[in-house]
Amino acid sequence: METKQIQPVSGLTKRIIPCLDIKDGRTVKGIHFEQIRDAGDPVELGAFYAEQGADELVFLDITATVEKRKTLKELANRIAAHINIPFTVGGGVSSVEDASVLLHNGADKVSINTAAFKNPNLITQLANEFGSQFVVLAIDIKQESDGNWYVYLNGGRTATNTLCTTWAKQAYELGAGEILLTSMNHDGAKQGFALDITRTLSTQLPIPVIASGGGGTMQHFEAVFKDAQADAALAASIFHFKEIAIPDLKQYLHKHNISVRL
Repeated sequence: METKQIQPVSGLTKRIIPCLDIKDGRTVKGIHFEQIRDAGDPVELGAFYAEQGADELVFLDITATVEKRKTLKELANRIAAHINIPFTVGGGVSSVEDASVLLHNGADKVSINTAAFKNPNLITQLANEFGSQFVVLAIDIKQESDGNWYVYLNGGRTATNTLCTTWAKQAYELGAGEILLTSMNHDGAKQGFALDITRTLSTQLPIPVIASGGGGTMQHFEAVFKDAQADAALAASIFHFKEIAIPDLKQYLHKHNISVRL
């Protein structure tokens, strides 16, 4: 297997990251976390994206936490055997042991969400054991009628009264190495990323912020990199259903003076 080319966690080069939501072993995609439809085999899709020039991949078992299941180590093992770029696995990771299984089966990073919110010390435990760069904190957020962005848990099913900015800052201080920020308001709608809250985190935190939710056009990616200063942009359906090809997107960004790996 080829040696993985891991981008530095900080720097000027922006990353394009396809996200593969996994349910019952298949890649699925919805709108606003609902209306799920099948999008194919996750390993086959991941290998295709690697060939296309994706910088990293994210695999999320979207029902693992709700159904109290652990992310399948077999999936990580299959991905590692077929894919030569860094990948993150999440869904149901609630202990150092869970993360260790994924790491030893080929994952480069783990994504934690609900478990970390309920037990913030998990972030520190993982960072101490594996290093902060291994720990991606996923935050699902929703803008409510008061204009504020609040944290949601359990795949967007459970509301909290915690502000996104409060939790993100705390997570950084506890040792999170990266923030994966998903706007439920924008998810699957293809109307553009949540620029304001992304910009807030990107400018206030010294760790990379991955913008997720709403990418529908190449201009949306340009905006999230230039206006919101995101370090990476994650998308799903536009890649899964071949609405935008990664090589075309990267050429577009390059022409608009955004540094990407070509």
